[in-house]
Amino acid sequence: MVPAKDFKRRMVVEIDGAAHMIEHIQVQTPSARGAATLYKIKARNLKTRTRVDKTFRGGDTLKEVGFERRAAQFLYRDPDEFHFMDSTDFNPFSFSLDDLTDQAPYMTENMEGIEALVVDGEVIGVEIPDTVELTIVETAPGVRGNSATGRTKPATLTTGFVIQVPEHLEQGTTVRVDTRTGEYLGRAN
Repeated sequence: MVPAKDFKRRMVVEIDGAAHMIEHIQVQTPSARGAATLYKIKARNLKTRTRVDKTFRGGDTLKEVGFERRAAQFLYRDPDEFHFMDSTDFNPFSFSLDDLTDQAPYMTENMEGIEALVVDGEVIGVEIPDTVELTIVETAPGVRGNSATGRTKPATLTTGFVIQVPEHLEQGTTVRVDTRTGEYLGRAN
């Protein structure tokens, strides 16, 4: 059992009898004496992919779910599914687009650095890196001299995902993107 004060991002816990991964934690410290600190978490059910918001007091506990992380590689996407390979035993597995709606905009063929989450021998989810490098395939032409301004413009990446980038960036530029927020982080090295 893990007390609320020890919750961490990416921890897998049992909520309402199902395995959930904690995605975000907000701590609310009370202003009144004797009031309890509250821990608001956003977690995702690893089987149904639904999100839940729950609030716990510091003494509340949740059971940590035993799971295994295995290195995996995203191989390719067909119209219905995303296909992966377990890098440990080379077994293939797949997920539907509905299962990967949050990760799909950042995944490119033969992508490595992915972790498969395995419970009782069954792959129940995948986790992609927090940052990925993608190339801009379509955007308005870069405006010389605008690198000092804070203005942005939309840019379409190789996966079809559209993000806001600084005005001076051009088509063909490889950028780093935060997969948790969908924000531009900077040019890739």
